[in-house]
Amino acid sequence: MRRTLFFITLFFVLLTALVAGSLAGGQALAAASTVLKVGASPTPHAQILELIKPILAKEGITLQIIEFQDYVQPNLALAEGELDANYFQHIPYLEQFCRDHNLDLTYIAKVHIEPMGIYSRKIKSLKQLRNRAVVAIPNDPTNGGRALLLLQRAGLIELREGAGLSATELDIAKNPKGLQIRPLEAAQLPRALADVDIAVINTNYALPAKLVPTRDALFMEDSESPYVNVLAVRTRDKNNPALQKLARALTSNTVKDYILKNYKGDIVPAF
Repeated sequence: MRRTLFFITLFFVLLTALVAGSLAGGQALAAASTVLKVGASPTPHAQILELIKPILAKEGITLQIIEFQDYVQPNLALAEGELDANYFQHIPYLEQFCRDHNLDLTYIAKVHIEPMGIYSRKIKSLKQLRNRAVVAIPNDPTNGGRALLLLQRAGLIELREGAGLSATELDIAKNPKGLQIRPLEAAQLPRALADVDIAVINTNYALPAKLVPTRDALFMEDSESPYVNVLAVRTRDKNNPALQKLARALTSNTVKDYILKNYKGDIVPAF
């Protein structure tokens, strides 16, 4: 009887230990699992983030990608804590946005360059551009300045000396064709092509509209562009281990090979 009671007691002791160990293991696993919410433009940013999901999963990180169709909300959502990071913008835009909205954001990885291009549904060459032609450019300050610099490089206008990255229409010193500059929301530019003579369009909006920069652009930036797309975070979080793992995954050979293979020069790795 005592022997039977001994084995019954031992059984329950072992069972209790097994259950406790299982719960502890589950809690440890849960603690090791981290969720990162990252805002991104659909193309190519969200596509690249999808690529690295399995890499991060092996590191105990679940990546949640939240897509945005505009250039304003991702930074506001990041600053307010709704996102852990965002990946959609270049450095001049980030810096200007932070100044304008008094935000404390920074970047922890330079990922790729999206060459801005000049497109048209009406002409095949910039030599065909008529006098008083309507030219659509992005209406946000940094991309607007970038578009004007590209128009200058294409020989269509000349900006005043020192205008730099923040150039506006007021900085146009020479406009031999009398071009009419029409600022529009960046996302609307591909749809505006039917109504304007040329439009200066960011690659992440050109690609969804089935415009291939290396095929369809009449003129485009080269790989020396200063407009590198970055992974942005709150400054206080820049050393966060999970975000650092995300930065390393975004600048891995896996991502470089993917960009080179799938975008064929329309997007250029910056690492």
